[in-house]
Amino acid sequence: MLYSFAIYIYSILVRLAAFFNPKARLLARGQRDTFRLLHERLVPGGRYVWFHAASLGEFEQGRPLMERIRREHPELRILLTFFSPSGYEVRKDYDGADIVCYLPFDTPSNVIRFVRLVKPEMLFLIKYEFWFNYIIACRHRHIPVYSVSSIFRANKVFFRWYGRPYAYVLKLVTHFYVQDEESARLLATRGIRDKVSVVGDTRFDRVLDIRRAAKELPLVERFAAGRFVLVAGSSWGPDEDLIIPYFNAHPELRLILAPHLIDDDHLQQIEQKLQRPSLRYTEATEQNIDTAECLIINCFGLLSSIYRYGQLAYVGGGFGAGIHNVPEAAVYGIPVLFGPNNKGFREAQALLRMGACHEVTDEVSFVETMDRLCTDETDRVRCGKLAGGYIADNAGAADKIYTDLF
Repeated sequence: MLYSFAIYIYSILVRLAAFFNPKARLLARGQRDTFRLLHERLVPGGRYVWFHAASLGEFEQGRPLMERIRREHPELRILLTFFSPSGYEVRKDYDGADIVCYLPFDTPSNVIRFVRLVKPEMLFLIKYEFWFNYIIACRHRHIPVYSVSSIFRANKVFFRWYGRPYAYVLKLVTHFYVQDEESARLLATRGIRDKVSVVGDTRFDRVLDIRRAAKELPLVERFAAGRFVLVAGSSWGPDEDLIIPYFNAHPELRLILAPHLIDDDHLQQIEQKLQRPSLRYTEATEQNIDTAECLIINCFGLLSSIYRYGQLAYVGGGFGAGIHNVPEAAVYGIPVLFGPNNKGFREAQALLRMGACHEVTDEVSFVETMDRLCTDETDRVRCGKLAGGYIADNAGAADKIYTDLF
């Protein structure tokens, strides 16, 4: 009752915040439209498999399994729900699902209405999502609930003394497909042993899929041809303050910079720091591409394909909230650099231990690492092979889950 009351209060706060917060406004509007959308798009008698992802990153982890089910079982329909606007607004037109919508707030009335309407045959929760009332409703209706690519740490609420009542929800999950042995050990401390499989992270499957489907980008290929290129992806200001001075001082190096923020103000800040010719991707042509020594990617959706044009990669975010997608770069078999805020990222930690990736903490360590990797081809190739091999060796989680269930 306390949990449901808290969710109810949260839903009211979101509606109030919607008056002045754009993200809350999107969430409130999406919540309001969910049941209308379901009534319009649900096929009577359709057999639905329900995937739920909090946001975009979790969606990418669930995508390999989702697409495998869709490919192998065309008789099943896919319902994909998001909680965050940052996931839904980007993937609301995803053609790998029959219906994409927001997940209604986890209040008893919403849950009953949603589950009765959809009648899912199974539910896949990606990584962290454990909505108490939805899981209980599925249990009562004998709908199996699977946790995919889940990862647990001792500091999570389930494993604290005050979280024991909420940990009850974990026992209602039909099966956990966890990323690592530590997660399995922690679940065992809550009496959950027989329904846990350590299969790895489906994100590795996803980055391999992305590599196989990488876009052909003739202008980027021409820019990079025959040159030594650093691809810096999802960079923030502190990352750029390391990268750009080094680039300015090394005329033999070419830079492809894909900043996390691509508003005009930020792009102008980057251009003011550059002391060498640069070009925004959306302004590049066959006639002017050869004049640029730095190519600034000022649009979304290309970075995962662009990493393949570099000899080195830098993944941003490590001087802020946390690094972005390291496997997305490592899958191309190149060394990856990133900042110090990487401790909560399992794949980054593993790649660091192997020597396939490199942490930089300041300008001195960045310069030292870049100098070594730019001049020592043997070491660079060794690091790259380790990085690519790690991704390949850890792929296959989606196949394991699919084979187990179908």
